Amino acid sequence: MRWSHLSAQPGDGSLPDRAAPAAPPLPLALPGATVRRFDTPGFAGMTFYEIHAKSLINRVPGASRVPFEWTVNPYRGCSHACTYCLAGDTPILLADGSTRPLAQIRPGDAVMGTMGAGAHRRCVPTTVLDHWETSKPAFRVTLADGTRLVASGDHRFLTDRGWRHVSPAEPHQPALAVGDLMFGVGHFAEPPKESPDYQSGFVCGLIRGDASGSGVAVEGDAWVRADAYLDDVSLTEAVRWPELPSSDWFRGFLAGAFGAVGRTDRLAVVLESTDVGYLRWIVHALTHLGLVARGPGPVRPGATGRVETERHLDAALRFRHLTGASMGPLDASGVGVRGERRLAVADIEELGLTLPLFDISTGTGDFIADGVVSHNCFARKTHTYLDLDAGHDFDSRVLVKVNAGELIRRELADPRWAGAPIAMGTNVDVYQRAEGRYRLMPKILAALRDHANPFSILTKGTLILRDLDLLRQAAEVTRVGLAVSVGFVDETVWRSAEPGTPSPGRRLEVVRRLTDAGFAVNVLMAPILPGLTDTDESIDETVAAIAAAGAVGVTPLALHLRPGAREWFASWIGREHPHLRPRYRELYGNGSYLPRAYQDEIAARVRMATRRHGLHRPSAPAADHRPAGDAPAARPVHDQPTLL
Repeated sequence: MRWSHLSAQPGDGSLPDRAAPAAPPLPLALPGATVRRFDTPGFAGMTFYEIHAKSLINRVPGASRVPFEWTVNPYRGCSHACTYCLAGDTPILLADGSTRPLAQIRPGDAVMGTMGAGAHRRCVPTTVLDHWETSKPAFRVTLADGTRLVASGDHRFLTDRGWRHVSPAEPHQPALAVGDLMFGVGHFAEPPKESPDYQSGFVCGLIRGDASGSGVAVEGDAWVRADAYLDDVSLTEAVRWPELPSSDWFRGFLAGAFGAVGRTDRLAVVLESTDVGYLRWIVHALTHLGLVARGPGPVRPGATGRVETERHLDAALRFRHLTGASMGPLDASGVGVRGERRLAVADIEELGLTLPLFDISTGTGDFIADGVVSHNCFARKTHTYLDLDAGHDFDSRVLVKVNAGELIRRELADPRWAGAPIAMGTNVDVYQRAEGRYRLMPKILAALRDHANPFSILTKGTLILRDLDLLRQAAEVTRVGLAVSVGFVDETVWRSAEPGTPSPGRRLEVVRRLTDAGFAVNVLMAPILPGLTDTDESIDETVAAIAAAGAVGVTPLALHLRPGAREWFASWIGREHPHLRPRYRELYGNGSYLPRAYQDEIAARVRMATRRHGLHRPSAPAADHRPAGDAPAARPVHDQPTLL
């Protein structure tokens, strides 16, 4: 039988303080178990099944990815109980430097995101993970440079004061204000219209550049375009210098000139020719379009002169977008973005309309919209073995091995037991709220101390501080590893995702107290929730708080959704964050683990944050108790153990 190592507790008629017999039907695997409910508010709606287990120290299945072999779980089940949009025509910066309206973006597209923290953010290419449409009350945000952004009230933009909601619904959410400096590169220029003037300018720039003898021109898209334009414009007329060139002509001229004599030097656009007059027309065109031109300077007869634009991302983008030149992908990776006066918020206006709005989610958690940076529990399967479901039952029906203390002492004394390290808290939290009533851990710790058996504990509960004296005593005779789980410090997410657990702040206080007691405490930054706590802002804020609490290391673990947990979490996401459902389907498919590329990206971003906050040094996994110098190799981040 699946649970043959469990047996029902003999009914002795005794009840813990303020307990009353409960009436729900017993799971089929637990016939005769003593069933209790408590009338204290903290356990309202919960049922506890008290049983006498036949064994407590369990071997981890060989196929498991976790880095330990033996565990102790005195409980099964856990008493912890653990949309932003823009208008569809908003241009989004793609990874190659071009733009596309938000409504036309699709999952899999490569766009430009950012990484970093505070005032130090840099561009990085990232992938669109999801795209959705909704209808919401709309607001218009106007910037000093004339940029107008139509967004929902809950949409967030990055400013010099951090991420700010346009018009937050909750009082604790930071609000965008007039005067805030948005981070970005400036308003994206409208692409050129291929008018007759544009076509004439293009042909002029291409043919005159080719005739300059610079040797730069190549056969390609520019000549294909020119051939098509000559169906509509006269070659003779096109190559003449116009007396009053229009803006369209200047745009086309620069696009043609780039096709003939242009190249890119990272962010700069460089145009070279032996014809000084031609170069002066290039300078004239750049200046007319608001781009700063350098050169050509004095050029000796027959020598090649040079004109180039500023080596700034906004200049590189403006040239591309204004001219429509056929250019290779823009290499902007690593280029910094910052808050600027021209991107200061000038006005925030409620439009009084409900409009169709769109949003995307990306690998970095952000994207660049019209020139500004824009934002966009899990040990449940074992419960199904007891004929309990892995959703509500996991949170409300808890199996308690009331003989755990006596049982582990007997098993540790068995001559066949070799004293291997034991990991606790790896399936369900041994310091969940129920431990405050049942007090199983003091007897377990005392037995481990008396047998000098190495052990580790992973918890997100504050009850571990109750047993601090026992932990100190055990540490005097054996290796004790302590780790606290703090996946994020956003209290809004905490209230929704882990409502029965201590707050992140209280868990960090546990880290401080254990550190002050002389323990080297690691923090498992788990679980990191895609779309909710995987942004650079969330990661940096969490790592900073962990470092301030005195932890010696951070191990990031993204959310693992094995069967049972997956179904429960899908229901929670659908209820609390329905816009994320497609993204989770895309990321997880029918599996339990996130794609390795996503996990590697998360690991790299956490590693960057640990460097910034002084935590970048090797730390052993929570369950490692081997002597110094004999530690195992670090387990790859993509091996996601199930943690609560």
